[in-house]
Order: sequence, then C-alpha cells, then structure tokens
Amino acid sequence: MNVRYRVELSQTERTELTALLSGGKHVARKLKRAQILLAADAGASDAEIARSVGVGGSTVYRTKRRFVLGNMEAALSEEPRPGAKRKLTGKEEALLVATTCSSPPAGRARWTLELLADAIVKLTPHESLSRETVRRRLAENDLKPWRKDMWCIPQIDADYVARMEDVLDLYAEAPDPKRPVVCFDESPIQLIGEVRQPIPATPGQIERYDYEYRRNGTANLFVFLDPHRSWRKVKVTERRAAEDFAACMRDLVDIHYPRAERIRLVLDNLSTHSAGALYQAFPADEARRVLRRLEFHYVPKHASWLNMVEIEIGVLARQCLDRRIDSFARLVTETAAWEKRRNADRARVKWMFTTEKARAKMARAYPRPSVKSSQFQRVKTSVSKY
Repeated sequence: MNVRYRVELSQTERTELTALLSGGKHVARKLKRAQILLAADAGASDAEIARSVGVGGSTVYRTKRRFVLGNMEAALSEEPRPGAKRKLTGKEEALLVATTCSSPPAGRARWTLELLADAIVKLTPHESLSRETVRRRLAENDLKPWRKDMWCIPQIDADYVARMEDVLDLYAEAPDPKRPVVCFDESPIQLIGEVRQPIPATPGQIERYDYEYRRNGTANLFVFLDPHRSWRKVKVTERRAAEDFAACMRDLVDIHYPRAERIRLVLDNLSTHSAGALYQAFPADEARRVLRRLEFHYVPKHASWLNMVEIEIGVLARQCLDRRIDSFARLVTETAAWEKRRNADRARVKWMFTTEKARAKMARAYPRPSVKSSQFQRVKTSVSKY
C-alpha cells in the first residue's frame, strides 16, 4: 500500500453520493463505500476513515484505488468474482428438472435430494453429486418435490358456467325484502373435552393445556347468511340428515322470512339439499307449502368458494370454534353468542367477484359456443286482430 490515491469528487458526484446516503434501500457495502469516498474527498486520512466508517484499512484503500483508476460506479459496486464453475451443464440441469417432475422410484412416496443426486449420477458421467448442488438447482427453478397441495380440480363446462353466472347475478342484485337471497351450508364439528384441567395464563407464562383430550361425539352446524342485510343464523343439530335440512328450510320460511314471497337459496350439491328431502320429512301438502316459497340455486360442483356462506363459516371457525368445546349445550351457547355479536356489529362479506370479472379472468376456460351469434336473427312477426 505504498501508493496513495487521492479522491477528488466533482459537485455532481458529491450530490449523487449524498442522495444515496439520505434515503432509499441499498446494500450496506455500497453505503459504506459512499461514506469512504465523501470522507476521502473531505481530506480525512485512511485511518480516520476506517475508524469512522467501521471498516478495515484495506477496504478504504481498494475503494479509493477503484475510484481513481476507474470511476465512481466502479468504486461503489462489487468487483466480479469468478467463483467455482457450475458442476451441471445446461442439459444436465434440464435433466434434473425433468427427473424431479417425474414419478419417484418404486417404494418411495416422493423424491428427496439424495435420491435425485443418485439418479443424476446414474444418468450422467458425474461420479458424485452433492445434495447442496441439487438443492440450489431446484431452488433456481422453484421446485420442491417434497411438497404437495391437495385441491379440487373443477371441470369448467357449460353447466359450470351457467351455475356460476346464475349465483353471481344473484349477488349483484339490489336487495329486495320480498325476494331475499340467502346462502346456506353446514359444517361438522367434534365435541372435545379436557382430560386434565388447563393451567390459566399468568404474567410471563402462556396458558397451558394437556395434549390428551376426550372425544365427546360430534355435532353439526347449519349456517344461513343473508349477504344483503348483514344477517346470519347458526343452528346446531346432532346430525345433518334430510329431515334436519327440511326443518331448516321450514324455519327459514316460517320464522326468519315470514313475509318474503320467494326466498332464493344458494347451496351446494349435497344429496340432502333437494326438494325431495322435504317430502321425506313432512306430509306432501306441508312439503309443497314450504317449497312454494323457496327457489334453489346450486353452485357448480367443486366450486364451494362461490357460496358466500363458506367465508362466514371460516370466520366462525376462527373466532369461536378454534378451541376445545366439550358439550352440545356449550356449543349452542357459544355459537349463539357469536351470532348475536356479529349481527349486532352488522358485519358483512365484501364480495368483489362479478360475472364480468369471471368472463374476463376465466375466458379461456369458458366453453366455445357451437353456433355463432351472427347466425341468430330476430324475426319480426305480426298478429292479426280479431
């Protein structure tokens, strides 16, 4: 270090470095180099700069040298580092990706890094391959063979689209007290009791409960949601048979909406969600009386997300049911309290998905009509007066 490099900044360079230090997100090393250049321009010695900036003397020397021999950009940026040569060629990396996306070996549920390394060694001239090399190449391609997601894959056909747009149009309608829209669904729940009494929380100690529990049976929650008037109802039953569904429908007609002319009900395709369930539970005249006030609108298969009450059930699960509830009576009390509070708060689901957005977002999935719209012509007719 017997050569002294003198840093002399122009006014433009000083302004640029000051702006760099005054705001924005930058790499710490770049900020330190900017501080070194400004301090050197002000006449500070290398030892003073190293002490004030918190770097070594060699860092100050290299930064000043790169500025004098190059420019400010060269002084602020990292020098290129050669690093080790990539062990896999482009074709070998493509082979690794293809192998990862294929079925694992017989007897194994999924690929692991070790299995992939062994497979590539057998398929290429490499004598060995580390799991870290495999991990980095997979990370570059955003591949995680040890993870899987389970989800329903809907078949978007004409029936799917018709049901979807029917439900979306219901949500988009203006509220009509004579023809309300009600979303309906059910959710099973286990009744879980404690084997040992939990220890309450104290300052500095969180609540503790035993991992062992007692299963006290099951129950079912029927949930109604009126998206237009911020109203929901939770009915707790011991089961969810056709007779229970029929009783819910009669309650909806006679208790919750006695003055409505027609109740449009959004529900899924469960076998008990049918008009026949009412005939199983009631005499024919009673079943017919209730059904005259109901209008069923079914969401497409594998599209329960279209039923707005699914969101409400999720809120119920997080706010009320995310704990151990040991008895049927306590479940009734807790859900009733949650329902009363949420109705009093006039909470509602903010639905943003519309028919127009569905056609724009799912345009490729929409079925292609077999007859072009231009082939349809309106025919003008006239009827003679008698």
